[in-house]
Amino acid sequence: MKTDGRRQSENVEDRRGQALGGGLGGRLGGRAGMGGGLGLVAIVVLALIFGVDPRQFLDPNALGGAGSEQALPGTPFQETAEEARRSAFVRVVLADTEDTWNAVFQGAGREYQVPTLVLFRDIVESGCGTAQSSAGPFYCPADQKVYLDLSFLDEMAGKLGAGGDFAVAYVIAHEIGHHIQTLLGISGQVSVQRSRVGEEEANAMSVKLELQADCFAGVWANHTERQKKILEAGDIEEAMNAAGAVGDDRLQKRAQGYIVPESFTHGTSAQRATWFKKGLQTGDTDQCDTFGAASL
Repeated sequence: MKTDGRRQSENVEDRRGQALGGGLGGRLGGRAGMGGGLGLVAIVVLALIFGVDPRQFLDPNALGGAGSEQALPGTPFQETAEEARRSAFVRVVLADTEDTWNAVFQGAGREYQVPTLVLFRDIVESGCGTAQSSAGPFYCPADQKVYLDLSFLDEMAGKLGAGGDFAVAYVIAHEIGHHIQTLLGISGQVSVQRSRVGEEEANAMSVKLELQADCFAGVWANHTERQKKILEAGDIEEAMNAAGAVGDDRLQKRAQGYIVPESFTHGTSAQRATWFKKGLQTGDTDQCDTFGAASL
């Protein structure tokens, strides 16, 4: 993906030099105990999937008020050369999402509200609670921020087999897709509906939400390529591979040796790649209506 000389977003909050205080170790221990009740396999799967609903793994007590953790200033963070390259790349991709969605929203007579991307290490306090980097990148609708630990990029390439710079761009664009859903009121509507149905039906709604975010990521890639000619040989394959690498079926098979379709919350590998490709080919958000689709 071509990035040289391109604009970097200023909407990045770098917390890599900060620490959390207030008895964090004890609270992390409490969450580990709760995780044991969910089962180790479930935790492994959730930790590997992009865009997990933060409320499934975050500490609800960290939403604010008495007893919530506070970010403490730490020593100034010193980037390595590789970390600097990665953070610069993230800023360029974020700027591209801003340009694309500003144009799309303006075309629809609306104003795009840009999100903030937070870089952190190991653990972070968000508007949705406290999260560890093992949970992967996530979007928090409560504060409209995307959270990313750059070390996850190594996990993508090493454990998921989803390397390449455009695979990283896909991940960021997917999380921004959740921001689009928040701005359009889709996430809120789905949240209300999920609270009124059983677990299996609620999971099916989550799948549609995630696949739509994949499609929105494809829309971003379409618009950015047409406007800026960013793609290099192999980029699309990297993104398609990344989308497929995080399918529920592949992750469950790898973690436990079998799949449980009714427990899927993000869609199969084929579905994720298909919906990203649909957005990429059409560049049309109207084609991303996973909730009205006859089949996924």
